[in-house]
Amino acid sequence: MRKISILGATGSIGTQTLEVIRNSNKEIKLIGVSANSSVEKIKEIINEFSPKYVAMMDEESYKSIKDYCSVNKLMIEVFSGIEGLEKIASLDEIDMVVTSVVGMIGLRPTMKAIEAKKDIALANKETLVVAGELVINKAKEMGVDILPVDSEHSAIFQALNGYTEKDVSKIILTASGGPFRGKDTEYLKSVSVKEALKHPKWNMGQKISIDSATLMNKGLEVIEAHFLFNCPYENIEVVVHPQSIIHSMVEYKDASVVAQLGSTDMKLPIQYAINKKERKHAIAEKLNFYEIGTLTFEKPDLETFKCLKLAYKVGKEGGLAPCILNGANEEAVALLLEEKIKFLQVSEIIEESLEYFKEEKLKKVTLENVIELDKKVREYIRLKWS
Repeated sequence: MRKISILGATGSIGTQTLEVIRNSNKEIKLIGVSANSSVEKIKEIINEFSPKYVAMMDEESYKSIKDYCSVNKLMIEVFSGIEGLEKIASLDEIDMVVTSVVGMIGLRPTMKAIEAKKDIALANKETLVVAGELVINKAKEMGVDILPVDSEHSAIFQALNGYTEKDVSKIILTASGGPFRGKDTEYLKSVSVKEALKHPKWNMGQKISIDSATLMNKGLEVIEAHFLFNCPYENIEVVVHPQSIIHSMVEYKDASVVAQLGSTDMKLPIQYAINKKERKHAIAEKLNFYEIGTLTFEKPDLETFKCLKLAYKVGKEGGLAPCILNGANEEAVALLLEEKIKFLQVSEIIEESLEYFKEEKLKKVTLENVIELDKKVREYIRLKWS
């Protein structure tokens, strides 16, 4: 039996992970969970899965869950804040942590989990974006497996099975193109937040939905792929594939291309990661190729969707530049969701932040420097744009 913790149990990936557990024939046991402030959802998880540990980021939510456990005489330890996330990520009883929290907040608990020699089912791409070198090196040092949960990286992970880096010519990341595929800058000047959140293929949280609309999500995935698969940026290609049937591909040096195909269902990569590459019963809808009919491919528009272009540039720069990119993007997306800025201003804010902090990005990549610079970037953007 695999024993796991879920960081971000009430979000999109977290809830789908719970569905994987429900359908695991009791082969997976939920030991710890965390959430920000979703008290009622956590109560439902407690009642169904009986985890031994719960962490709530929000202080009032922590008190509410603690009182609930006390009143109902539940033998559950309840923690709060970032320290609570770190405890949930490094429990003695667990084998693996599913990191499905959104954003930079996932870095510290992921590092704690690795230091505690827990395997990582990684859905928090920002962790590798801001500190990929630190995370990968620490995982190697501790003998920890990092298994990708993103559908694209899971596809690459599956396509690489049985091969080594020397066999690979390039990695091909597929992108749906988001809700604004084919639109120009003039059109994007007046789009609403509601339109940006309406992804054509995937049901995701707000932040990742906006990232998909700007193509920053694909940019972050490029940086993540660089670290996960030790692949030079020049050998990572993005292809727009609107049907989202091919989740990504690997081109080998003999010109063969191996692709992973599947329905648009995150439960498949979650199940594959949690079970450490062991194939289990079908949990996602099977493909019907007669119904699919046609698969199409396009080049991404890097001039209209500047975030993807910026991510490539920043990835090649390395150092702390990706930390600036990520922090600026998270704050810009938050401002957009609050309707304080327009859609096209997201990339403008990121570009301006990279220029403003150009001296800072030359500093050494350490956990302390990453956390400090991330804070500076966010404060700068909030002061200027709020």
